[in-house]
Amino acid sequence: MKKTILFTLFCIVCVLLSAQTDDKKVNEIIKKSLEMKMDHYAEVAHQIWGFAEVGYQEEQSTALLQEQLKSAGFTVEKGVAEIPTAFMASFGSGKPIIGILAEFDALPGVSQDAVPERKERPEVNAGHACGHHLFGTASTAAAIAIKDWLQKSGSSGTIRVYGTPAEEGGAGKVYMVRGGLFDDVDAVLHWHPGNSNSASASSSLANKSGKFRFYGKASHASSAPDQGRSALDGVEAMNMMVNMMREHVPMESRIHYVITRGGEAPNVVPAYAEVYYYVRHPEAAISGALFDRVIKAAEGAAIGTGTSMEYEIIHGIYNVLPNETLARKMFSNLEKVGGFEYTEEEKEFAKSIHKTLDNPQPVSVANEIRPFEIRLRGSGGSTDVGDVSWVSPTAGLRTATWVPGTPAHSWQAVAAGGTSIGHKGMMLAAKTLTLTAIDVYKDPSIAKKAKEELNKRRGDNFKYKALLGDRKPPLDYRN
Repeated sequence: MKKTILFTLFCIVCVLLSAQTDDKKVNEIIKKSLEMKMDHYAEVAHQIWGFAEVGYQEEQSTALLQEQLKSAGFTVEKGVAEIPTAFMASFGSGKPIIGILAEFDALPGVSQDAVPERKERPEVNAGHACGHHLFGTASTAAAIAIKDWLQKSGSSGTIRVYGTPAEEGGAGKVYMVRGGLFDDVDAVLHWHPGNSNSASASSSLANKSGKFRFYGKASHASSAPDQGRSALDGVEAMNMMVNMMREHVPMESRIHYVITRGGEAPNVVPAYAEVYYYVRHPEAAISGALFDRVIKAAEGAAIGTGTSMEYEIIHGIYNVLPNETLARKMFSNLEKVGGFEYTEEEKEFAKSIHKTLDNPQPVSVANEIRPFEIRLRGSGGSTDVGDVSWVSPTAGLRTATWVPGTPAHSWQAVAAGGTSIGHKGMMLAAKTLTLTAIDVYKDPSIAKKAKEELNKRRGDNFKYKALLGDRKPPLDYRN
């Protein structure tokens, strides 16, 4: 009897070891297959880097990614959620349904060549200072690799790529969430360029934004000032009151603005002026309440300056709801993939970039993985991934696509994103996304546990409601 039990246990161990060995082989095959396509995907990313198209105007960028997916056998639905540059590409059938997010918009005013000194590109006035050209391409590469695995393994499941425009202030994903495009998704995976490698369960800041437009009365500023009412005075009075308001808001709040129109000539009292505001906080409800106070400041400014005012909500996004279940799986695969080393040429590029940074970090950071952390309260930036994370279990990672120490939204980020440094980080993300999705397909209980965690974190009575209301996508917000 004892011999029989021991033999049975021995057989089970052998099977488990064999399965683990097979898993390792599969993982290595997947990583190598992506490495073999690195030059191709680097070229795709570099084309989008060259297009440098801002939010809701990413016509060439979205077309290129859709073309990659169609050629690989995906069914592509374009123009979803009333957004011409948004798309949803699908392959497979049945559960689990896994979504991968793909961004591709650039930022205005950060034109830069792929060189380690400040040099604008004369043909464009925007740049990929947040690396979304890498983001969209890596997500596409991962989805195609996952599709190949589904075919070869005969596994059940659906892979979707969500082409999400205008993350930078346009909240493209919010309209897709509001339209129900994520309602049946079991897990959502994403990533973002950065200056180090990490995959923690982290939140972000909620954010509500709007453009405040003041209307006055033009007149000669010197000979007839009494007959004029300055719209710019309205903007400046509003800004003054909001700046005083900063003393009386929660410490974690962030309020930013830019004057987008301020008049045309000093000797003409401005009849029209506009200011664009962002209001952030770790909690969506508080962000919304602070924005309401900003509206009151605008109303008071209009009364005090004898002007009129109207405002337009541009976007409103939730804070990211971390999902530890998915995040730990993502982190495990990031550790398996590992970082990468710089070539001598890349080190020289980094050395020049470091001279321009306030807080340069050693290039060895690109070969390291930051420890796993759980940060339930957000800080730093905001992302429309937040809305996705409140309706579907969501996890993401960051990879070192920029020279360590580089801040986002800088010309240094644009420069590195146009080189092999950015491409290496991009493929690291593609591999990690692919392996994580395959883990969920092989063990659907991961998705089930992730959904249980989501329900617990957001509460039983949660019902999604977009912070931006029922407005249509602001397709002209970058004009």
